[in-house]
Amino acid sequence: MVLGELVRLRPLEPDDAEALWRWNHDPDVMRWMSDGYGQSLSDARKQLAERPRNAYGDVLYGVEARADGRLVGLVRLRDAEPETGCAELDLYLGEKDVWGRGYATDAMRAMCRYGFEKMRLHKITLTVVTENHAAYRVYRKVGFVEEGRLRKVFRRDGEWYDMFTMGLFADELR
Repeated sequence: MVLGELVRLRPLEPDDAEALWRWNHDPDVMRWMSDGYGQSLSDARKQLAERPRNAYGDVLYGVEARADGRLVGLVRLRDAEPETGCAELDLYLGEKDVWGRGYATDAMRAMCRYGFEKMRLHKITLTVVTENHAAYRVYRKVGFVEEGRLRKVFRRDGEWYDMFTMGLFADELR
């Protein structure tokens, strides 16, 4: 278990499937994320139950509010490679009542600390749609730096959007 000030990061349980399914079918939650193809609740339960355990290359944690123990989101370090010490970070909060209250920032800091200290990562990267201003502010607050721009690679509502690539080294974490 990884602790932040507001959140606790913990492995996902099969019982978490209903919350994940609900979030993945909420257009507000999925607005700036790749939502893939729809999935039934039974498929979501099966996928979560059969998910391999966390390992160096892929660490997925539920973001739990410390105040009430409620699952409010997910955070993941994926594609970690020991040869390069790099991994890509994904985060989303599915419970909209915690948006704008510091939970995303706290979850990011906790997961980045985990990546740098426990996994001994050299660098953590991410991508974010340029129009996702709330996420961009969180990433900058934690210390991520823009490293590039991918042009017109994300499609939503018939429009193409750019994405920023961002990176963070341990000494930049705030």
